[in-house]
Amino acid sequence: MKVIVCGAGQVGFNIAKHLAAQNNDVMVIDRSKSLIRKISESLDVQAIVGHASDPNMLHKVGAADAELLVAVTQSDEVNMVACQVAHSLFSVPTKVARIRNQAYLKKGWRDLFSRDNMPIDVIISPELEVAHALSRRLEVPGAFNMVPFVGGKVRMIGLVLEEDCPVINTPLRQLTELFPALHTIVAAVYRSGRLFVPKSGDQLQAGDAIYIAVEAETTERAMAVFGHEEKTAHRIVIVGGGNIGYALASLLEKSGRATNLKIIEMNKDRASWLAERLEQTIVINGDALDREILAEANISQTDTIVSVADDDEVNILSSLLAKQQGCPRAITLMNNPIYGSLVGSIGIDVALDPRETTVSSIVRHIRRGRIRDLYSLFEGQAEIIEAEVLEGSEVAGKTIGDMRLQGDVKFGMIVRGTETILPQADTLLLAGDHVVILALSGAVKKIEQLFSARADTF
Repeated sequence: MKVIVCGAGQVGFNIAKHLAAQNNDVMVIDRSKSLIRKISESLDVQAIVGHASDPNMLHKVGAADAELLVAVTQSDEVNMVACQVAHSLFSVPTKVARIRNQAYLKKGWRDLFSRDNMPIDVIISPELEVAHALSRRLEVPGAFNMVPFVGGKVRMIGLVLEEDCPVINTPLRQLTELFPALHTIVAAVYRSGRLFVPKSGDQLQAGDAIYIAVEAETTERAMAVFGHEEKTAHRIVIVGGGNIGYALASLLEKSGRATNLKIIEMNKDRASWLAERLEQTIVINGDALDREILAEANISQTDTIVSVADDDEVNILSSLLAKQQGCPRAITLMNNPIYGSLVGSIGIDVALDPRETTVSSIVRHIRRGRIRDLYSLFEGQAEIIEAEVLEGSEVAGKTIGDMRLQGDVKFGMIVRGTETILPQADTLLLAGDHVVILALSGAVKKIEQLFSARADTF
């Protein structure tokens, strides 16, 4: 498949990397010579300096033959115009745009992006995606990630194993014997910089970051088995009242999970704006790096601090100050991937990389076959996939063992109507089943082929 990526920033780079790894023909456009040079030297893609919405530039990179255009430049307006030009002049079938300005996304203007006006097939709002990701992490205390699938019936949960975890140094095959009611599959293990799909004889170790597939209803029980019995956060302080902070506070107000919610916002005008729009949130105007402001927010009695300011250093330092003053848990937004490796050693519990959520949102919309949902892990090293079994697909009527998928794929959970099935080698897949699978990057294409009823996968 030929893909044009407009924008070579962090998100554009990762989308190009992801798609190139799946043997797609990827072309990247950006006005920055340094970004184009970096992407040319790092990835097996074509990259060119130019303006993404320029018709001549899109013609030059072969837009007439492209199946997909992804516009993720820093400018919403450039992204929108690039999609319009791609549609009107080159008939590109699928256009994806990143739109940051929430004014464009108001319900009253929903017709703006219709096919008759501005034909954008998929709109990605990074701030809203990140706010939802943060809300999910707050929903499952102790997890560094939680992604729902099959309408929320199944969860893939990421957690780190501590020294007191009751199942470390135990072969995975024995988990069912030790915990008969445990309806859980260990789908992946990240250890010493390496991600792998564990076998039944493998043992978990302290310090492992693992992903488990669980029924949503058994989340609390599964977390306890893996050593996490943290209580749900009800007293929350958000640092930063920008689009992410505001969206998160709105979600928490609607959910009713936070009984005591505060936002610390540096800008006085923005703080007033927030106070007018949030009904159950206390807005504090001040610097989150000021100990007196943290004391005013009663940080020592807070369950969790969520730092989502526009500055990584402010997020990291405010999180550490809060923990120093008695806040037990810190969730921190980090845009710079360099900081990611420091998370555990400096005491931050959960770091959220906004690129991961944005890339997952975009890639989710461009898979073929019956891929219903998707989430990218560890910078594209693996994908969690929700696929539907189609009548006539290769997997329909076969057992999981019949597929001989080697060691790069793990079936997490199967949903058949109202029933949730823990997959075994002799489990038969039937048309209509929804299957949640973790696949390492090299096996993703195979999964797409298996779950497609046609031979048109890429």
